Amino acid sequence: MLFSSIPFLYYFLPIVLICYFLAPKCLKNAVLLVFSLAFYAWGEPRYVFLMALTIIVNYLMGLLIDKYQGKRLSKLFLLISCVFSLGSLAYFKYADFFIANFNRVTGLNVKLLNIALPIGISFYTFQILSYTIDVYHRNTPVQKSIVALGAYVTLFPQLIAGPIVRYSDVERELRERYHSFDKVADGIRRFIIGLSKKVIIANSLGEMCDAFKLSDDKSVLFYWLFAVGFSLQIYFDFSGYSDMAIGLGKIFGFNFLENFNYPFISKSITEFWRRWHMSLGSWFRDYVYIPMGGNRVGKLRLFVNIFTVWFLTGFWHGAEWNFIVWGLFFGVLLTLEKFFYGKHLAKLKVLNHIYVLFAVLISFVIFSASNMGEAMEYLGGMFGYGNLPLVSKDFIYNAISYAFIIALAIIGSTPIVKDLYNKLKETKCSVVLNVLELPVLLILLFVVTAYLADGSFNPFLYFRF
Repeated sequence: MLFSSIPFLYYFLPIVLICYFLAPKCLKNAVLLVFSLAFYAWGEPRYVFLMALTIIVNYLMGLLIDKYQGKRLSKLFLLISCVFSLGSLAYFKYADFFIANFNRVTGLNVKLLNIALPIGISFYTFQILSYTIDVYHRNTPVQKSIVALGAYVTLFPQLIAGPIVRYSDVERELRERYHSFDKVADGIRRFIIGLSKKVIIANSLGEMCDAFKLSDDKSVLFYWLFAVGFSLQIYFDFSGYSDMAIGLGKIFGFNFLENFNYPFISKSITEFWRRWHMSLGSWFRDYVYIPMGGNRVGKLRLFVNIFTVWFLTGFWHGAEWNFIVWGLFFGVLLTLEKFFYGKHLAKLKVLNHIYVLFAVLISFVIFSASNMGEAMEYLGGMFGYGNLPLVSKDFIYNAISYAFIIALAIIGSTPIVKDLYNKLKETKCSVVLNVLELPVLLILLFVVTAYLADGSFNPFLYFRF
């Protein structure tokens, strides 16, 4: 079930809210667990059993890790938890990738398993690992209620596409949450803004990107238009989903951490990754990079640490070589910044922004492809490979047709609107803004509903992962 769908907005969510707020305090986690499983079963009924098994196994491992804390058995039970969770992820997400590459290397023809990827498995696997690892390191108390742990793992606001919520960040709120009209109002506001980013901006840009892929009239500028369009689409798609998840979390009393902070204004790739998909970056930092020694090691080992993290970051996103290349591409840039020209970037003023935007556009062209061959085709097209014309009729048509939405997306990807709003709130205009806020939100909801009723393009890009 999509957040950006009529069934979710006007059937599922109202029913959940009624049941949740009518339920006594002791049953609120149970209500969330039941409806979250129903939410997941809407699109993946058979994989609900996998999720239930994941919860049961890791619940038991958490109890055993805690019981034998400080003993060798504790480490054994942590290992079982990691092997089960990562083994499930490897089987469902990467089995066919490994078989296909084995066939290429050996010339054999081992049959592919053709396993359907459980939606959200990359996200909830990392979440459950954060629980058992933190219990082992005594960073968080063990959860003795399987209902509470199940609610955490299955929590529908962020189940499908994040942000990756660590158990330690919501442990207290699983026990006792604070609800208020102000918090609910903030959550609704955040949800509608995220929904509008997704449906009005990301979906429109997605239609333009699809038009590019179907076109037989490509040109150099059309490839660049696609690069800009896809980079903005994935930002508004994923940040919009994160906004909706954070908003829904507030409604139910949870405070999820931010996942995006205007990454396109960054002055370095290092800064970009502190602003983009922040929950994933911090997860790899704390559970992979730092345990490997972080930057407190020799230079050679530091290279290994950096490239291991970025190989895994790319591979986490998808079982294709272009995702691995995408991750290693950022690994190379981050290494160059760290050891060579990073200190000089701040002095370049405008050029450092151009450098970041150029690198990010190249990276997302690689990311957008279905395989490495297609990625090379797109990159070649951007630089005129194959005697492509500079301009084509399809480029002119799409550039004109989507000029407004692209301009809106560019402005929306910066803090300009937010900063202006905050400044106006400090003036006499704050009264007008307060009066206009509700009508504006209702208009946005009406426009979004009209888009959704039309039944056009509406996938979430991160459902692939």
